[in-house]
Amino acid sequence: MAGVDAKELPKISEEDMEALKAAFGKGTLTEAAAKAKDALEMVDKITINIAVTGESGSGKSSFVNAIRGLEDDDEGAAETGVNETTMEPTAYPHPTYPNVTVWDLPGIGTPTFKSDKYLEQVGFSRYDFFIIISCTRFTSHDIELTQEIQRQGKKFYFVRPKVDQDLTNEKTLYDEKGILKQRKAATKRPLQYSESEILEAIRENCIKGLGEVEVTSPRVFLVSRWDLGKYDYPKLQETLVDELPGHKRRALLRSLSNVSKEILEKKREQLQAQIWMKSLVSCIVAAVPIPGVTIACDIVILEMSLKEYCRDFGLNENALATLARHANKPIAELKAVIKSPLSEEITGDLVTNLLMKCAAGAVKFGTFLLNVIPVLGSIISAAASYPTTYYMLQSFLDNAADDAARVLEVVMEGAISNAEKQRETICTP
Repeated sequence: MAGVDAKELPKISEEDMEALKAAFGKGTLTEAAAKAKDALEMVDKITINIAVTGESGSGKSSFVNAIRGLEDDDEGAAETGVNETTMEPTAYPHPTYPNVTVWDLPGIGTPTFKSDKYLEQVGFSRYDFFIIISCTRFTSHDIELTQEIQRQGKKFYFVRPKVDQDLTNEKTLYDEKGILKQRKAATKRPLQYSESEILEAIRENCIKGLGEVEVTSPRVFLVSRWDLGKYDYPKLQETLVDELPGHKRRALLRSLSNVSKEILEKKREQLQAQIWMKSLVSCIVAAVPIPGVTIACDIVILEMSLKEYCRDFGLNENALATLARHANKPIAELKAVIKSPLSEEITGDLVTNLLMKCAAGAVKFGTFLLNVIPVLGSIISAAASYPTTYYMLQSFLDNAADDAARVLEVVMEGAISNAEKQRETICTP
């Protein structure tokens, strides 16, 4: 390692830094590693329950599929249709992260589910937050539901799907040069077709209606089922992550589809914050000597960590196959931009080889860690393998994140093409 830049150092959140200090404040290094192991395992045990609701036919079930990374015709997808297909609260665990469950709730305002008893009937207390779907204006039933959610102190978000259809319909009012065909003095439409102005008008119209009935700080996200990387879906993802408490935030973030560079960066930062714990656990818990390297660590733990990085960034065969299908691209085209090993290629031998390659550079890296983050000093002095595992995990994580960004670029190209084709058809709710 020729040089080390402070910007390259894995970021440790203030929350994790406090946990790190507490771990070494009392007990032995082994006890500290045990605490770190418990903290890592906690993420997989934390449950998140997301409620998706709205009137029948608004596109709830299709959104449930989208947030789980599925198409409407994929195995395990929620049933969709023009009529109400959800007759009771139905749980749909995430296909990769089963601790995250999206609930497809029955349409509000139906004879069976009247608004005044709705929250009681669907089990209000189990949900972490609500997403309220409406494909036109939000109705009196939506507003009554929102006011009750607001009174009970939970988060809620309005989603306006099928915005691509709205744009297609608006475009028919303009000629080939983008000039409004029928100019009327009272019209609020821009004379020159402008997608951004039309979207803003749709959003403001929704917000205005909600504000008139005293919904506090309403936020409306415009999305397209056929192009999740466009419009407000990436912003919705970021908002959901940012407004959850610490450990739930991590659990949700891992489950989100990679539809924007911002989400990829958030995933990278979250995984970086855990590198110190993974390294500590590997070096202290059941550590064994590594042949050819003068260090001792647990290869199985490191192997699982690398596979976790691949899973969270969608760098495995199943995830790539799904992405390729959604983007209408050959899977080979996605794999062509990936430089690091896929999840299925990660073995104990690969981990050992990576450690051997990183051992020399890790010496200087360990000194740098000691100077920049003094609280790591006791680890570095007690476990010679710590800088090597830390450095190896950091390097692999960076490479995986970069690969995911390149895959995203290929997928976005395909998604744009797909969206253009779908824009002329009627979207399934």
